Amino acid sequence: MRTLLYAIGPMLFDSLGIIVFAALLALDAGIVPATVAGTVVAVAVVGYELARGNKVAALQWISLASVLFTAAATLFTGDPRFVMAKPTIVYLIVGTVMLRKGWLNRYIPPEQMAIVGDVMDRFGMIWSAMMFASAGLNLIVALFFTAWWPLFIGVFPLASKFGLFAVHIAVVHFVMQARMRRGAAAAE
Repeated sequence: MRTLLYAIGPMLFDSLGIIVFAALLALDAGIVPATVAGTVVAVAVVGYELARGNKVAALQWISLASVLFTAAATLFTGDPRFVMAKPTIVYLIVGTVMLRKGWLNRYIPPEQMAIVGDVMDRFGMIWSAMMFASAGLNLIVALFFTAWWPLFIGVFPLASKFGLFAVHIAVVHFVMQARMRRGAAAAE
């Protein structure tokens, strides 16, 4: 439970701009208000980290850049197809960044890295694969099921991430407990 609480805070904080955007879109607030609100929140998240003197994580920078770029394109063009394709581009970028070994290290207490660091690296690849799959699925829905896209983008990204997050935390906890038991048994 402690690992879950440790990881959920940064995960929610890193994704806050996107969560606000998706929630407002799902609530049918409209593309412009959702874009503006997501942009304000993403800027505030990075500003908060910088003001506290913390290093801004790569995913936070990516979230901010994608929100700023798509906000500008959406507001200038008014083209909803761009907004619908945007998540595909973002998922491809984020999936590529997630291929970097060790990116998940900030989501687990440092004292647990020696026990389950290898599992975290494997899950880094699983997260990356999910982002690539999400990119493809978003593009399919945006192009062929356009009327369903607002519902899809309001539900699927968060549901899939929280689902994988739950599996990730459960597996890491299970492996950590098993390894700690084996270590204790070997020490006897």
